[in-house]
Amino acid sequence: MAITKGDTVHWNTSQGRTTGTVVEKRVSEFTFEGQTFNASTDEPYWIVESSKTGARAAHKESTLDAS
Repeated sequence: MAITKGDTVHWNTSQGRTTGTVVEKRVSEFTFEGQTFNASTDEPYWIVESSKTGARAAHKESTLDAS
């Protein structure tokens, strides 16, 4: 999977499938909204912005589907 900044992606939430835009890739440990994430080059995380709400969240690359 080749995700890049600006791509439209989809992911599952408890409310159903959500669509958003990729904002930033993280490949080392980071803190986002009070939570610590253990990102790496083998398991990167992406900061994505929901198209519906504008809220940003961190997601493992493996949980995102690119359009």
